[in-house]
Amino acid sequence: MKDKLPLPWQEELEKLGFEKLSPIQEAAFTPIMEGENLLGVSPTGTGKTLAYLFPSLLKLQARKAQQLLILAPNTELAGQIFEVVKDWAGLLELQSQLFISGSSQKRQIERLKKGPEILIGTPGRIFELVKLKKIKMMQVNTIILDEFDQLLEDSHYHFVDKIIHYVPRNQQLIYMSATTKFDQAKLAAGTQRIEINNQAMDQIKHYYLQVSKRDKVELLRKLSNIPDFRGLVFFNSLSDLGNAEEKLQYRGADAFSLASDVNVKFRKVLLDKFKDHQLTLLLATDLVARGIDIDSLECVINYEVPRDLETYTHRSGRTGRMGKEGTVITLISQAQDLKDLKKYAQPQELILKNQKLYLA
Repeated sequence: MKDKLPLPWQEELEKLGFEKLSPIQEAAFTPIMEGENLLGVSPTGTGKTLAYLFPSLLKLQARKAQQLLILAPNTELAGQIFEVVKDWAGLLELQSQLFISGSSQKRQIERLKKGPEILIGTPGRIFELVKLKKIKMMQVNTIILDEFDQLLEDSHYHFVDKIIHYVPRNQQLIYMSATTKFDQAKLAAGTQRIEINNQAMDQIKHYYLQVSKRDKVELLRKLSNIPDFRGLVFFNSLSDLGNAEEKLQYRGADAFSLASDVNVKFRKVLLDKFKDHQLTLLLATDLVARGIDIDSLECVINYEVPRDLETYTHRSGRTGRMGKEGTVITLISQAQDLKDLKKYAQPQELILKNQKLYLA
């Protein structure tokens, strides 16, 4: 399949060390190229973005505005998709633009005058621009709904539904998700389904550290002092996250949170610093971490055992992406925690000694 791609893409894949396309990329290519409506379900970290991008970009005509619309449930994911699209579309001399809430609508309208072939954004802002007749849905041939299960939530879906109703009946709809836990009746009639199993998780190693509840923050501080350590720390509750961030910063740890009240620009600064290894710990809840894609992230830390298998799997998928090795460490305070954790994975115990982690 790789040899069907344009030469600039083949050279870029070579540079990035991709020897072959991932299973979801292989499976989605032909149906998307042939204009079929498609639901692609594949675990986090298996390359779903390029699975829909490669065939969708190849179908575009250069210098014909507003042909492809990509919707994402939050600003982080929309921003990351935009960065990926820019790289691959740029190699084919195609233009893309980003439209998210929290940024200047006036500037975004100015960007539309440049006639980008590809539009990426969050449903609320895209719908505003559709109502203002700045985005012309009659020109859009394909709509991609990334993280479709999240787009079905009440805060997004009424916008998504209205946007779709503005387009011609023969529009191609592509739905991408890491899970099928959503109302299947929301899919367009005749949608083809592709499901890829959990094979991408094989290279992720699962561990736990025993620690009393009151010493958890101190353990995070010690982890942050391990040379070259970098971890995305998940919390089940916002209050625990806020409390941990305050204590960690007071104790001089290199830790910041992606709490939902952090503005878009500062969140981008934090993410970029974390990606550049300038931050050791990034603290998040499941809601704000949706769509975070950090290349070669070494470690995911669960501050406590996640509430269900799907949450554990989704968090774990932030590391070990695209076949790379990854580590998940869960902090355990009591015997029941370990029992619960063993429902999700077969973890080994670690101990922390002299700024190093060892198997117990």
